[in-house]
Amino acid sequence: MSKIILENMYFHAYHGVLEDEKKYGNEFLLTLSLDLDTALAGKTDNLDDTLNYQLVYDVVKKEMETPSELIEHIAQRIITQVMKQFPTVQSANLSLSKLNPPLGGKVEKVSISLQENR
Repeated sequence: MSKIILENMYFHAYHGVLEDEKKYGNEFLLTLSLDLDTALAGKTDNLDDTLNYQLVYDVVKKEMETPSELIEHIAQRIITQVMKQFPTVQSANLSLSKLNPPLGGKVEKVSISLQENR
C-alpha cells in the first residue's frame, strides 16, 4: 500500500457563516492523503496504472468553488466525492484549514480532519 498526498492545496473561497466571509472570502489550505496500491505503476511507469492526481485536484477544486457555511460540510463533500470517483483509493485522510478565521482575536487557523475507509 502506498500514499499519494496532495499537500497544502491553497484556495481562496467563499465559505463561512458571516456575510463578510460570503462576500470577500477567505484563504484555505487542504491536504489530502490517499492510500492505494501503486505497485503496478512502479513497474510500468504508466499513468493508467495509478491514480491521476490531476483528476483528484479537479474534484477538490470544484467542491472548494461551491460555497458552504461550514468547513465540516466542505470536507465531507470532498472526501465523499473522492471515494466515489476513484475506486482504487482504499482510504482517504483530509485536513482542511481556514486561515485567519474571524474569531475576534489572533488565530492562525481553524481546521477539521476527516478519514474515510472502504
